[in-house]
Amino acid sequence: MERKRTAYTVSSPKIPQTLRLAVAPDIHSADYRDVLEDFARCDAVLVPGDLVDRHRRDNRNAEQFLREVPEIAPVFYSLGNHEVKYRRWESYRKIIEDSRVTLLHNEWTEFRGILLGGLSSALQKPDTAFLDRFEKQEGYKLLLCHQPEDWRDYVRGRKIDLTLCGHAHGGQIQIRGRGLYAPGQGLFPKLTDGFYGDGAMLLSRGMTNGAKPRVPRINNPTELIILTLEKAETKGETKP
Repeated sequence: MERKRTAYTVSSPKIPQTLRLAVAPDIHSADYRDVLEDFARCDAVLVPGDLVDRHRRDNRNAEQFLREVPEIAPVFYSLGNHEVKYRRWESYRKIIEDSRVTLLHNEWTEFRGILLGGLSSALQKPDTAFLDRFEKQEGYKLLLCHQPEDWRDYVRGRKIDLTLCGHAHGGQIQIRGRGLYAPGQGLFPKLTDGFYGDGAMLLSRGMTNGAKPRVPRINNPTELIILTLEKAETKGETKP
C-alpha cells in the first residue's frame, strides 16, 4: 500500500527551538521499516495509539518497534483503543516498560522545551482530571490523543496548543476530499485528516489499515506526518 509523507509546520512564540517530529499513529503491528530513515531525520517519533493490533495472533512487529526505534530517535507513545482492549495488555505493558520508549498514559513530560502529554483513548471517559492539570502548565503543550472524538468532546477549547490524533484512517474511502467511514464516527465522518479547530488538532490518516479493516482504502493512502514546530518570528503569531 502506498505511504504518503505529509509535511506540516506549526509556529508559536511559545516554542523555544525548532523541532522535527514524526507522527505515526495506527501502525497496527504492521511492517514499518520503510519509514526508518524518516524517523532517523527527526528529533522524536510520536505514536498516538494503536501500535498494536488486538486482532492479530501476535504483535511481533510492535514489540520489535519498541526495541528498535528508540535506538534511532526518542519515542513517545500514548494508548489507543487497540492497546486498551488488547487481551495481552499486561504482558505487553511490561515490554513497553522494559524498552526505552516513553509511555504517556494520562501524564506528560518535558522534551526540548515543550510539554508532551498523552491522553489514553477508548476508556468509558477520558481522564479529564489529567487534562485539567495539563492545561494549567506553562509553555507549549502538545497532546497525543488517539481518537479525534475525544479531542472534539473533551479537549477542544482547552488551553492546549496542539493535539495529534489518528484512528479515523482518513475516512477509509475518500471522494472529492471527503471520507466515507471512520471508526467512532460512522458514515460521512466530519474528522478525517488535516487540521481542525483553527489549527488546534492535527489528524493523521494513519500508518496502516489494521488487520481487520471494515472498509478498504480508496483514494486514501496511508500517511506518515512530518511535523515541524518552530518559534514564531513575530510576538503573538501562531499559525498551523
